[in-house]
Amino acid sequence: MSARLTLATAVRVLQQVRHDPRIVGLLLIIPCALIGLLAWVFSGGPVFDQIGAALLGVFPFVVMFLVTSVATLRERQSGTLERLLVMPLGKGDLIGGYALAFGALAVLQALLATAFSVWVLGLDLAGPVWFLVVVAVLDALLGTAFGLLVSAFAQSEFQAVQFMPGAVIPQFLVCGLLLPRDQMPRVLELVSDVLPLSYAVDAMRELTVRSDVGADLVRDAVIVIGFAVLFVAAAATTLRRRTA
Repeated sequence: MSARLTLATAVRVLQQVRHDPRIVGLLLIIPCALIGLLAWVFSGGPVFDQIGAALLGVFPFVVMFLVTSVATLRERQSGTLERLLVMPLGKGDLIGGYALAFGALAVLQALLATAFSVWVLGLDLAGPVWFLVVVAVLDALLGTAFGLLVSAFAQSEFQAVQFMPGAVIPQFLVCGLLLPRDQMPRVLELVSDVLPLSYAVDAMRELTVRSDVGADLVRDAVIVIGFAVLFVAAAATTLRRRTA
């Protein structure tokens, strides 16, 4: 794996994204709009403060998953991926470049969404804002990594979107956002224990009730990082040279 080739791939991807205003809007505007709509729905009550931080982890995860998986599949269908892989460019360089490019966009998205939630919508936190930013960034990076993994298995943009109801929505349902995980049936609680979004939501919820960065928060953040690294490594390993 070459740092030069990885960086060159990342620069190319970022240049392509810059020329597509729809992707830029989806990345930067949609998460803020969704969080703003949620705050508007629950205006005048405590609900937004209770679930706003958790959704600040869920929305970037979902958006980055969609953008990353669809954008990567678009490269395959256009033949760009095939041309790159016949050059002296390894799978690790390719996936690493995509991860770096979309990871940078994920950081920007998380910073913007967090700033909008805290300083515009008035999201009330017990914990430090800086750690909320860290966790939001990690959640967006997790969505990026998961999107890269899915793109290695899907053969079209439509198939990538089809992974939403099978791989993303179930995580949303059992991650503890709708009901605390320890109050769910035991089987669902065990399932949620092996899903990455559960730990992202746990970390966000902790920030609404705890004023310090405790061991549980750090553990959840490390687990999210571990899942993201695992997904990127799996994407590089399973990437096929040709698609049907």
